[in-house]
Amino acid sequence: MNERLGVGVAILSSSFGAGAAVATRYLITAADPITLAAIRFGGGVLCLLPLALLLRVRWPQRGDWPAVAGLGFMFYAVFFVFYNVALAYTTVARGTLALSTLPLMTMLVGALLGIEALSARKTTGVLLAMLGVSIALATGLAHAPAGAWRGDLIMAAATLCMALYNVWSRPYIQRSSALGFLTLGMAVGGGALVLISLLSGGAGQVARLGPVDWIAAIYLAAGGGALAFFLWVYALQHASPTRVANTMAVNPLVAGVLAAILLGEPITLNLAIGLLAVFAGIWIATTDRPAPSPRAQTPAGH
Repeated sequence: MNERLGVGVAILSSSFGAGAAVATRYLITAADPITLAAIRFGGGVLCLLPLALLLRVRWPQRGDWPAVAGLGFMFYAVFFVFYNVALAYTTVARGTLALSTLPLMTMLVGALLGIEALSARKTTGVLLAMLGVSIALATGLAHAPAGAWRGDLIMAAATLCMALYNVWSRPYIQRSSALGFLTLGMAVGGGALVLISLLSGGAGQVARLGPVDWIAAIYLAAGGGALAFFLWVYALQHASPTRVANTMAVNPLVAGVLAAILLGEPITLNLAIGLLAVFAGIWIATTDRPAPSPRAQTPAGH
């Protein structure tokens, strides 16, 4: 039951994240990637911290602080700066399709770290999904902005940060609470982003935002920052990293529809074929029978 609950919550998180991708793409000409990430996670912390203090959540243990802070900086600062840079070059649909390889990246990372065994069936799923991404990104160049391949490549490479976060986070969440773990990690990453943004003139960019820009920015902080990642961390507390990451396939579907409606981005046949191949690869890879874990005692394993 906990696994199903975790997967359902992760689907909601991925849907909110898809909306954040559209908001980021909309704002990318109004602010630089670091400032956008600072808005998302600096604002996200402002939403989460009062709630965490009011509920008196269980914070990470003192001995876990360095690891939680490191995970927060790697994910909320490093990953999302590259995420925003990627969306400056490519479309929402292509960028989120590259991001949808997360479950496969998570399985590979889990296997390399000895947390999840990578069977022949999982390997087949990985290869099929990667083929789907290649089809979607390599054959739809006529509909892509100039230099879109750079954004696609940056997004795919940055996904490694999120895969590591998924695999390494669960033991720390289990020893504290979802909200306490999230708030501390996001405060470290978001605080670093706010400081860098202020030093690089980000405050002036924020001051120049128009009314519609502010609506997108508020959603980015409250929906795409606080709510989406509370749900994601909560899901990691109740389901395995691979099953949670598997819901990222929802992201390009929701993002593609929203981008078509709000931004006028095309949904091409190549993208549709590629997405189907990604779904097929994910299904093949994640419907494997559970294999004995090399580290059965590790909380993040199956």
